[in-house]
Amino acid sequence: MALILAIESSCDETAVAITRDGNLLSNIVSTQIEVHKKYGGVMPEIASRLHAENISICLREALEQANVKLEEIDAFAVTRGPGLIGALHVGLQAAKTLAMLYQKPLIPVHHLTGHIYANEYIEPLQFPLLAVVVSGGNSELVLMEDHLKFKVIGETRDDAVGECYDKVARVLGLPYPGGIPIDKLAKEGEHTYNLPTPLHGEKTYDLSYSGLKTNVINLVHNLEQKGEKVNVPNMCKSFQDVAIGMIVDRVRKAINEYDVKEIILGGGVSANSYLRSEMQKVGEDTGIKVQIPPMWCCTDNAAMIAKVAERLYQRKVFAPLDISVDPNWFIEDFEKF
Repeated sequence: MALILAIESSCDETAVAITRDGNLLSNIVSTQIEVHKKYGGVMPEIASRLHAENISICLREALEQANVKLEEIDAFAVTRGPGLIGALHVGLQAAKTLAMLYQKPLIPVHHLTGHIYANEYIEPLQFPLLAVVVSGGNSELVLMEDHLKFKVIGETRDDAVGECYDKVARVLGLPYPGGIPIDKLAKEGEHTYNLPTPLHGEKTYDLSYSGLKTNVINLVHNLEQKGEKVNVPNMCKSFQDVAIGMIVDRVRKAINEYDVKEIILGGGVSANSYLRSEMQKVGEDTGIKVQIPPMWCCTDNAAMIAKVAERLYQRKVFAPLDISVDPNWFIEDFEKF
């Protein structure tokens, strides 16, 4: 094993973590949520500038917390994609500079593999498994037969589930990010609004949220034009039942076709209380173990990047210093750069 420093800057969190022999020594995260709230979503240019401001601060704090020096680091890992191109560049340039300065390996890490491997901070993964990766920018069902063997069996065809939550929250006058307020209000409401379920009845593991988002927006606008007041808790409940129901439906179909020992969640939407409870029901109904990450591992952080980097370091998956970012990097191509 090795002493690894990892950097994450794919969206609106600047993060640096350090691990030694698999043990997490430090995990510093600087979030930009308060800044982006006023815009109702992440502003890419602002995010990039804030990463540039915060990266050196996070780096210093991570080193101090871990009580190590840069010259002791064996490898520098960084999120290469997917994510916002400008934000990714900040992290990559920092990691490349450190790797060049200290003449140590540079390890590019796929962001979604980090969300999957964050679960290893609880206990080792059990294969074969089904990983349900749900976040603001991604929604994927990934089959894994062994470590670092990823097969996407389902993905979003348009909006990701987290993105859909944010846009629905905006039209309902709820704060950004939308997942938390919608989840909270849904507990107070009833399913009274008839919303369509995209791709219903199709033989696919893919997801689609654009139509659901548009339907909610149109319904809200139509009610307002008629002078009728939207029952926000009921709309949140109706929306969340459909949005989360699609994921749970795909998971149930997948485990009927694929023999898996474990189902794991990853990504920001895995913090959703309704998704967590519904996935636990899947486990109870099928006898398959369901692994849910702790709350600190759901949002973007560098600890999850370091966890993947440990395995890539063992396999000597190192990148040349002329590597660039890839905002659309496929998880199955995590070794291609």
